[in-house]
Amino acid sequence: MSDDQPNEENLELEEFSENPKASEDNGQVDQTPKHIEDLEAVFDVPVKISAVLGRTNVEISDLLALDEGDVLELDRKVGEAIDLYVNNRLIARGEVVLVDDKLGVTMTEIIARKKENN
Repeated sequence: MSDDQPNEENLELEEFSENPKASEDNGQVDQTPKHIEDLEAVFDVPVKISAVLGRTNVEISDLLALDEGDVLELDRKVGEAIDLYVNNRLIARGEVVLVDDKLGVTMTEIIARKKENN
């Protein structure tokens, strides 16, 4: 991992519980949302989700010369996990699946950013 990429760790889904219980740290209640009920206020906020299959760099002249049926080679191999972004922030990795006659994504790994100490 390069120095400019954020630290990431797997997010345990068990952190969100159906049965909320207060956690205390040095006598103070933790204000971080840990339960589904704590997030209800933002359930209807729209977000942009992007599934990135891969990336490539091309010169503008090559881009303008593209025609129907041309193929762009991406930086990923067949079967390699794709990145899922919510509002341009990496949140998961997954696999492309076929659902009826549409493409979908199955999440195989959820990514969480480590908290930075100030």
